[in-house]
Amino acid sequence: MNLGFNFGPNTLSISTTTTTGSKFSPSLIFTTPISHPQTNSSGSKSLFFRVQNIDHNHIESTPTTPFMASQQGIQQGNPTGHPVVFLHGGPGGGTSPSNRRFFDPEFYRIILFDQRGAGKSTPHACLESNTTWDLIDDIEKLREHLEIPEWQVFGGSWGSTLALAYSQSHPDKVTGMVLRGIFLLRKKEIDWFYEGGAAAIFPDAWEPFRDLIPENERGCFIDAYKKRLNSDDIETQYAAARAWTKWEMMTAHLFPNEENVKRGDDDYFSLAFARIENHYFINKGFFPSDSFLLDGVDKIRHINTIIVQGRYDMCCPIMSAWDLHKAWPEADFRVVADAGHSANEPGIAAELVAANEKLKNILKNKGD
Repeated sequence: MNLGFNFGPNTLSISTTTTTGSKFSPSLIFTTPISHPQTNSSGSKSLFFRVQNIDHNHIESTPTTPFMASQQGIQQGNPTGHPVVFLHGGPGGGTSPSNRRFFDPEFYRIILFDQRGAGKSTPHACLESNTTWDLIDDIEKLREHLEIPEWQVFGGSWGSTLALAYSQSHPDKVTGMVLRGIFLLRKKEIDWFYEGGAAAIFPDAWEPFRDLIPENERGCFIDAYKKRLNSDDIETQYAAARAWTKWEMMTAHLFPNEENVKRGDDDYFSLAFARIENHYFINKGFFPSDSFLLDGVDKIRHINTIIVQGRYDMCCPIMSAWDLHKAWPEADFRVVADAGHSANEPGIAAELVAANEKLKNILKNKGD
């Protein structure tokens, strides 16, 4: 399995600036700085990186002939700033350049990556060797390869699940956390969204999702969709992926967002999004118990954390954020009264920016 930018056997040089950025997945391909920060003609800072192929057991250098890519790299902001890793949702959602908008680029070294099978990871939509624990190992390999002693962790929706699991596995590597749209991957959360709970609020969005499945298979929609998302027929996969993705996209905002809903028409995006989500949900997040993340809060209680939750989040209802808040009252809990699930809703976005500013000020004061 090869994950990340897939540009063949050559070494790749990528220019990364404070004003532009794109996607990257580190699972088996990472970047290494090969020159000092420079200032280009527009006055923005740049770093240059060299890519190496990395497998599960060792780092293997590739040939040293560089070529320039049109894509611009995984790190944005201040190359000597405080590192923060962005964990995208889904799983399977991938990153986008807009993800960096929550961070002060003068203070933060912003690191985005696409998790296994998602975004620019290859093989696309692959489920093999794709578990929560594989992703946690990938995050650690990325941190070590970029020679980052510790970093801030930012994650929303499934990203909050992964952020909690990673931080509980490596609590000494995390300086702070911002969590949004809490998802603990418990059975009642999966049942709420995929077995008819949220349908009471969005019956119009639910019916196309429901109707793809014959009545005799509706006892468990997760199982029924697994069968289709892993069919030998690619058109069957695409039809299931579109229905799965549109259901989530139609419920992700307090007010319908047509641009978001249209993502469900993109077969390439939808297949990774739906297959990987279904894979993780069928396997209960690969956690040993339903309450695994709540049971592990004592391991991370000391980490400065802000929880941001939309009151009317239909995808990840507030019950999960509330349960986390009760287990972890030391964390700063912020409920946005006029928001649903999406990080791009105005109230959610404002609170995420404020949360990063709060952690920034804590770090600055700590350094004084």
